[in-house]
Amino acid sequence: MKTFSAKPGEVERGWFVVDLDGKALGRAASEIAKVLRGKHKPTFTPHEDVGDFIIAVNASKILLTGRKLDNKMYYRHSQYPGALTSINARKLMAKKPEDVIVHAVRGMLPKNTLGRKLLGKLKVYAGPEHPHAAQQPVPLEI
Repeated sequence: MKTFSAKPGEVERGWFVVDLDGKALGRAASEIAKVLRGKHKPTFTPHEDVGDFIIAVNASKILLTGRKLDNKMYYRHSQYPGALTSINARKLMAKKPEDVIVHAVRGMLPKNTLGRKLLGKLKVYAGPEHPHAAQQPVPLEI
């Protein structure tokens, strides 16, 4: 018996839509990362992109438990000396709630070119509307 290894041309990709209204950030991000990576499929291959596309809607209604809204900090650096900026989760949720989801999912994907390619298949929207109706996405329960 041989080990199955998926080739890039023979992978079938689906589209899923996830409603994040009232969901916990970490639990939702781990399920999204699993589907992006393709671990829910029997044809999973670690070195290939076999995952599906994810459309995440209602990102502005995601839950952060405890005091994470005030204590959780997001950092970025412009690579210039002394240019480290930080923002807490409450301000980031008010300013750009999509970034909170993307940041959480990015941390759960591989830190290499494959992980960056997988993150391109994640589409996040703050409200309930999305422009991907033509792809006929299937609802994904988390």
